[in-house]
Amino acid sequence: MSKPKSNNAKTVSVALTLCLVCSVLVSAVAVGLKPAQIENARLDRNKNILVAAGMYDTEQDTAEDVANRFEDFDVKIVDLQAGNYLDDEQLVEVGIPDRNNYDASQATKNQALSNDLGANDPAGIGRVPKYAKVYVKNDDAGNPEMVVLPIQGYGLWGTIYGFLTLESDMNTIKGISFYEHKETPGLGARIEEPEWRAQWSGIHSYDKNGEVATGVTKAGNPKENWVDGISGATLTGRGVSNMIQFWLSEQGYKPYLDALREESGATIDNADAQASQANLEQAKPTTELAAALPLATGKEA
Repeated sequence: MSKPKSNNAKTVSVALTLCLVCSVLVSAVAVGLKPAQIENARLDRNKNILVAAGMYDTEQDTAEDVANRFEDFDVKIVDLQAGNYLDDEQLVEVGIPDRNNYDASQATKNQALSNDLGANDPAGIGRVPKYAKVYVKNDDAGNPEMVVLPIQGYGLWGTIYGFLTLESDMNTIKGISFYEHKETPGLGARIEEPEWRAQWSGIHSYDKNGEVATGVTKAGNPKENWVDGISGATLTGRGVSNMIQFWLSEQGYKPYLDALREESGATIDNADAQASQANLEQAKPTTELAAALPLATGKEA
């Protein structure tokens, strides 16, 4: 008695049907979850803005607290070269239809919205956006109380993304946060630790001549107004230092900060030469500070 022949066509048909059904289910789940993913990303961004602004308690604050406090900030788009805000009409003209959804990091992939830094690229970012999104908290009189500036630069293994907050004088650093990076856990990743980030609070961005006056320095060689690095994470500290100095320079936010300072009548007051670092003496003896030298790593693809 002969065995029945296998029906290869039927087997292939069943397999294709199963693949199609699974693909539809996976696509449906992905589409269904996308709004939640977008909302979570927005919440995480706003939380990190509040962290940099010193307005978030990791142990007590909820998503509702984040939403309520973020309402105190105005979202602005800045022309980095000119140092001024773009109104809605100007935003449409340059190709930014929605200020809230504008992503300056993505803009660096668009030649119309960014400039090639060439060899003058200490932060290792390749291109700098022509327009940046900033977050401004005004006081009751309508004057800037603080401004939160997105920053990015190459560390050891990839690009580090964060926020830097300046107080009303557009010189004193209020806080800093890092929300995305590829640094080594237990070493470079310690830039996220509150104790390390707290070192930035209260130091000055610029000296009395308007030059960038802060960065990350080496252990055993304390320098006023500079920040302790992390032992074993020299290249990460160097990347953070280059990143801070780049975004505070003429290539970054300096034209904008100068314009804000001029508008408010504020001046860079460095009567004591540089701001004293309140917790400099409290730095852990095991930390090693990273040298603020030119970037030694390649660029992230």
